Amino acid sequence: MKRQHVMILLLFVLFILQGTIGFWLTPPSLQGKVSPNLLFVAILFATIYYHRHTGLVLGLIFGLLHDVVYYGEMIGTYSFAMGVSAYIIGLIFKTPRAPLPVMMTAVILGSLLFDSMLFGVYKLFRINPDSYNWALLNQMLPDLLIHFAFALLIYVPVRKQLDLIAKDPRRSKAS
Repeated sequence: MKRQHVMILLLFVLFILQGTIGFWLTPPSLQGKVSPNLLFVAILFATIYYHRHTGLVLGLIFGLLHDVVYYGEMIGTYSFAMGVSAYIIGLIFKTPRAPLPVMMTAVILGSLLFDSMLFGVYKLFRINPDSYNWALLNQMLPDLLIHFAFALLIYVPVRKQLDLIAKDPRRSKAS
């Protein structure tokens, strides 16, 4: 099996774990406020270490999967926010072998951008009555801290795997 297929399979497993075990690990007092998207952090790693177009496609696909499985107010919001924010972060951080501080900065900015885009879309269609300041303090910053901790946890193994994918001799230059 090609390494790219393994990466997609691992992202799918992370999607399943995020929806099952992630709910149990969240304290009951934070379950309505905090909804960490650990899959998005993994997509940011693929965006930085592989290519921004890969991050866009993975964000669109897994965001749409998130929209369908965890149906919210609208279909397509997570797909749009994941894909566009992964692409923008990949456009900003064009380092092929990003060190830890650069990657953590990308995770922080990506998480803020993702949550801000979701907030903006829901505010545009008048689904979210809260102010941005309230959402930033009560929802976005706790999500950001969880994303940051998860990114620190998976940094070394994911970087090694994505470096192997990038060095794969079977991978053609055109892809």
